[in-house]
Amino acid sequence: MQSEAGRRVLADAHGTFPHTADTIAGMATFTRARVERFTALAVGAGSIALGVHSLLTALGSTAEQPEWRTALMVLVFVPLAAMIIGCLVGRQVRLTAGVFAVAYPLALLAWPLAVAGTPTSPSDGPWIWLLLNVATVAAVLSFPLPLQLVWTVMVPVEYGIVRWAQFDFAPDAAAPVGLDVIYAIILGSVLLTLDRVYRAVATDVDEARAEAVASYAAAAAADAAEHERIAVAALMHDSVLAALIAAERAETPREQALAVAMAREALTRLANTEQDAGEGPDAPVSVNELIERLQRAAQEVGVDLLVQRSLADDAVTVPGRVGRALVLAATQAVANAVEHAASAGLAVTVDDGAESGGIRITVRDAGTGFDLGAVPDDRLGIRASIYARVAAVGGRARVSPTGEGTSVVLEWEPAS
Repeated sequence: MQSEAGRRVLADAHGTFPHTADTIAGMATFTRARVERFTALAVGAGSIALGVHSLLTALGSTAEQPEWRTALMVLVFVPLAAMIIGCLVGRQVRLTAGVFAVAYPLALLAWPLAVAGTPTSPSDGPWIWLLLNVATVAAVLSFPLPLQLVWTVMVPVEYGIVRWAQFDFAPDAAAPVGLDVIYAIILGSVLLTLDRVYRAVATDVDEARAEAVASYAAAAAADAAEHERIAVAALMHDSVLAALIAAERAETPREQALAVAMAREALTRLANTEQDAGEGPDAPVSVNELIERLQRAAQEVGVDLLVQRSLADDAVTVPGRVGRALVLAATQAVANAVEHAASAGLAVTVDDGAESGGIRITVRDAGTGFDLGAVPDDRLGIRASIYARVAAVGGRARVSPTGEGTSVVLEWEPAS
């Protein structure tokens, strides 16, 4: 019972925070995933602007030999287009960005061959220069931090060497080329730093929110447990104690029968504390209907249960209150097997009791078992929901945990 209450508390705590598609845990509104998505969108939008500018410049450029210009444009702009699409739709961002981050330095290596013998001015930046920081930020999207640092510094340096080599390392070309390299390194460093800062902040926010939810859930669970203990204490005082007093004072058969009825009602109320289930009608129900009820109840705890039947007479019926108690107790046993044994080896059988007209329900699992004597007194999942519930209708319950699994046997036989 307490595990179910704990799940309800966590669900209530979870519901106090906004939910978005990017927050799988559902607890954060400013998460690392959202930051990564925003970064990808920003890179995609910026790459569109720089890519269009670079493409128009490349189409009108005469600095490269025609065959080289076509090859370089394919090598650069096809991966760039794939990266832009990936960033905008949010799919395969790391892969497409990594491809462009690798393709761009390769295009730089081929640049001296493409412009060999073509005069140009060091102050006139070529179209490939416009995409320099797109390549460095693509590394930020795709690579781990060490490679991000390498790309932020080495790609601009590579551009500077290639560009300076285009002018045969002339001294007067060193200053404008060097400034381009410095600007590219500074801008790439700023972009890398901003990305790291935003990711760190988002991670801290996620952790703080997770801790807040955990603290809230713990406090709410403690409060719920306290209210539960108070309710059970009041029930014990009002019902069980009254039944014990009546039993102690009973002298005549009528008084003794009344004390037994009071005790049975107190046990039933104690067993149904967490469900507020009443006695309900006592019309007889068939064993087949009990099995159907048990299977429906098991579906509510996430199990498609197939109950094995071994009945000499399928027409056997039990009183309605007995059927409800057995179904609720068996459902609790199934829920315990799901929670503590992960449904391993879960099997439920229904067969005839030791006497004619009786019924026996057995719930088995192949979990690791537990120490029945070590169950805390405030855990009512076995004591109230199984033992007390079955005892309240004149039945017997037996829980047998072992190292190879747990067996719960519920038996009821009609009074002779």
